[in-house]
Amino acid sequence: MKRREFLSTAAAAGAALSLPRVSCGAASASAASTARRDFGFAHRVSPAASPSPSGIRLLILIELKGGNDGLNTVVPFADPLYFRLRPGLAMRRDAVLPLDERSALHPALQPLMPLWQSGQLAIVQGLGYPQFNLSHFRAMEIWDTASDAQQYLREGWIARASAAAPQGGAMNGAAGGANLMFSHAGRGPLAGAACRALTSMPPAHDAASVELAARPLNTLFPSDAFGSSLRLATQAIAAASRAERCAAAGGNPAVVRVTLNGFDTHANQRQRHAMLLAQFAHGVVALRAALRELGRWDDALVLTCSEFGRRPRENDSGGTEHGTSAPHFVMGGRVRGGLYGAPPALSQLDGNGNLPMSVDFRCLYASVLAHGWRCDAAAVLGRRFDTLPLWRV
Repeated sequence: MKRREFLSTAAAAGAALSLPRVSCGAASASAASTARRDFGFAHRVSPAASPSPSGIRLLILIELKGGNDGLNTVVPFADPLYFRLRPGLAMRRDAVLPLDERSALHPALQPLMPLWQSGQLAIVQGLGYPQFNLSHFRAMEIWDTASDAQQYLREGWIARASAAAPQGGAMNGAAGGANLMFSHAGRGPLAGAACRALTSMPPAHDAASVELAARPLNTLFPSDAFGSSLRLATQAIAAASRAERCAAAGGNPAVVRVTLNGFDTHANQRQRHAMLLAQFAHGVVALRAALRELGRWDDALVLTCSEFGRRPRENDSGGTEHGTSAPHFVMGGRVRGGLYGAPPALSQLDGNGNLPMSVDFRCLYASVLAHGWRCDAAAVLGRRFDTLPLWRV
């Protein structure tokens, strides 16, 4: 695999404390999976396969911070246990958006239905790992570093992918602007020795930064904090794309991370969760429109992540407690849409009332590494994980 060059251009408006963070990096890689065209693959995980010539050049990670409630995001409306466990929070059968005969989306996710219908939205059900940690900080650290529950790693999984390059994978960075942040101040999937050095680099108002501000996108983003964050991210992508064309850099992939806060719904969940899912859906629709405007949707991959899901049984405050596995979204112009993994097994809750996992989250990372970036996923993740047939040829 060729040497990666990461460019940190994390952008955020520091004046608004609730504004989600954005962090960007660039890395040279190519190739995608050889997934079949038909959609008869639901509820399966496949062994690793050889990558195809087409690749992921833009990875956008959307963190649903706080622990998103998977059961009210992808609703198991055909399971009577769902309604027994959630007499106050369960979504009505006539209100949800059916995906198949037993699963449906929350009605606030209606803007995503065209993506589902066009086969550009995949949902990986039951993502998790053995021995779930229910601490916000530690759980997100596990997702960021792709570690085991009892394993502590200092570098993020993307930073390790860079270090796995034959030439050593040194990260060279440049940053412009006064309000730059890099992956949660040195933490996150890009965190590593070289990445941390970027946080101490002095601001530089370079030509790319000036061009970023001078050439706004035509796409209209929502006016909320999440929409503003996505707009800043896509402007950074636009500036980087123009710089790559000018330098004939070969279109090195970018890694962008955006956070939507508020998913720790211990109380009054029904209204709060609906509002958050609507923000997410409208933001993603605008993001897709902007990437199409830039000609980047077909080489982009959008992934969601969250510390954990929520407990199936509602609490006495109209909310839910920290849980375990949950579904996550995978979107892009080359995504092979559909349902992966298995529906939530509500009849098989553990002693704490939590769900078993269906797919190890590192299978998703292995899919990106092996099929999207032509990277030795086992070397990066510490061992081999099966991959998901997420891409169309």
